Amino acid sequence: MRGVIKPVRKRAERSWTVLLVPHGSGASRSVELPHTVVKWLIGIGSVVLLVIAVLGAAAVTRGISITRNRALERENRVLADEVRRMRQRLVGLRDTIDRIGQREQDLRLLAGLDPIDSGVQQGGIGGPTGAWSERDSLAALGANGEQALAARMDVDALIRRADILVRSVNESYDSLSKHQARFAATPSIMPTKGWLTSAFARERVHPILHLARPHEGIDVSAPMGAEIEAAAAGVVTDVKWEEGYGNLLTVDHGNGMVTRYAHCSKILVARGQRVKRGQKIALVGSTGLSTGPHLHYEVWINRKPVDPLKYVLPDAIVD
Repeated sequence: MRGVIKPVRKRAERSWTVLLVPHGSGASRSVELPHTVVKWLIGIGSVVLLVIAVLGAAAVTRGISITRNRALERENRVLADEVRRMRQRLVGLRDTIDRIGQREQDLRLLAGLDPIDSGVQQGGIGGPTGAWSERDSLAALGANGEQALAARMDVDALIRRADILVRSVNESYDSLSKHQARFAATPSIMPTKGWLTSAFARERVHPILHLARPHEGIDVSAPMGAEIEAAAAGVVTDVKWEEGYGNLLTVDHGNGMVTRYAHCSKILVARGQRVKRGQKIALVGSTGLSTGPHLHYEVWINRKPVDPLKYVLPDAIVD
């Protein structure tokens, strides 16, 4: 048999037809584009769009970065100016603390305390010692960092010195409070207004008994019913009638110090009551062994009578 070779027909390549329609009155045209060309055009267009997108994003990012950098520069300038102003204010604060330190030394003297050594008082001067994590970080920021570091050191120094002053002032206050409490409990005023008619004596002739015996206080002649005031702050420990003394009032001032008020016509306070210097506690009378209205006033220290006039201060201030 004879073989027959048939020609093979190539498969037609797909194509795209683009119709171009003018806006005017011209005729429309069609353009046929092979599928391969269309794929190439799409690929090139995609690459172009991608490049445009990347360049646009980079431009936007750069613009944002420039804007942010400018804002940071403005903030840095503002912060730098504020740090400089703060350091100037710290100079004034240091001067104020210096003046307070001088007053604090005077206060310690008034409180009966030894002055603080100048080296200890200036303990806040100088920079911090030991490890400090922010030191290197601030120092690495250039001039602004150095300003911030110096301000930090100034503030820390003033805080340490202020702490020293606070502790010293508290110590002085406590000492003064103790002195004040002791002074308030120390007899310092004449309990009533009148004339001294009999002084403290180890021995004298009693005006009624005509016997030589100790006179353990002073007699102050005053009108009947004149006010008797507490010579110091204390607690009323005894209100009673005692032979010879008549109506007797006893006040304990602490620290072994006691005052007694005798011959009262009336006692105005009760046992256990706390009184203060200058408070009205009784009225002058003539009870007990008495030749007339007067106050017999005694001061006892550690259970021994002492001359009350030693505990009457001129121009004493009543609490």
